[in-house]
Amino acid sequence: MRVIDSDGVQIGLMSVREALSIAGEKDLDLVEISPNVVPPVCKILDFGKYNYQLNKKHTQKKSVDIKEVKVRPHIGEHDLDLKIRNINRFVAEGNKAKIVMYFRGREIVRPNLGMKVFDKITERLTGKFQIEQKPKFEGRNITMIVAPKA
Repeated sequence: MRVIDSDGVQIGLMSVREALSIAGEKDLDLVEISPNVVPPVCKILDFGKYNYQLNKKHTQKKSVDIKEVKVRPHIGEHDLDLKIRNINRFVAEGNKAKIVMYFRGREIVRPNLGMKVFDKITERLTGKFQIEQKPKFEGRNITMIVAPKA
């Protein structure tokens, strides 16, 4: 078998017993890397550390964050433009954006004003996005979730 040292230096061709004795001297393990080639390739390394790094590499995927943007039914045009710019930035970065409209006092009587604001938001959004959850009432607020298009 072909043996590679823990530093990545190729030691050469040797028997299994010789490779195991070298690994034992260094208090490391002999791990078969490529069993299908002739001769098979083995590496001297710390198997626990190697296994940990493999698991860490597989679980290191980016999680999608949900960024929250708060709006009001009587929001000004410039403020709405700023909120839409932030939503576009969040979606461009690969995050989801949750738009929440809060109603205070008697504003809850006219939910159609809130829906008009959500219509403006969906018209002005740019880039590749999809509406994951359409605007819906939840208590005293309306929520909508916008996600990046896969």
